[in-house]
Amino acid sequence: MVSLKGKHIYLRALEPEDLGFVYEVENDTSLWSLSDTQTPYSRFTLTQYLENAQQDIFEAKQLRLAISTINDVTIGLIDVFDFDVKNKRAGIGILIKDETNRYKGYGKEALNLLVSYCFKTLHLHQVYANISETNEASLSLFENNGFKKIGLKEDWRFDGQHFSNEFMLQRINSN
Repeated sequence: MVSLKGKHIYLRALEPEDLGFVYEVENDTSLWSLSDTQTPYSRFTLTQYLENAQQDIFEAKQLRLAISTINDVTIGLIDVFDFDVKNKRAGIGILIKDETNRYKGYGKEALNLLVSYCFKTLHLHQVYANISETNEASLSLFENNGFKKIGLKEDWRFDGQHFSNEFMLQRINSN
């Protein structure tokens, strides 16, 4: 079994106590461009989500984990989505909420832990990410973790005024 604990952070299952953090993330309109979120989420809806978060990845086809510092401060979320058992692949998304916690290596460590978990515990053959062409920080994070750009989806996202491109990145398990 792969450890979900690194030197500076660890990944853990979501708890009911995470409601405030998840509520802030999901309702921060400045972060909506990173996902397909278009409407706010109520505390009620998120409470129901957290109650069902214990669902097995094989049943739910997704897994959301909290990124916490060794001092037990939750700083972000990391997701496995579109979990495809037959084709042994899944998507990965990551968010470090506050800018003060970015560029400190937390995202790199979290991504390393999750990719290792995907390959060694879930026995996936490949993982992928969809990242905006303008999100240089995320592109750098994933490329520095062995992901390769495999395609550009032109005019893929619409922000209400403009279309933007999105890269698809992929990492294949070499073991």
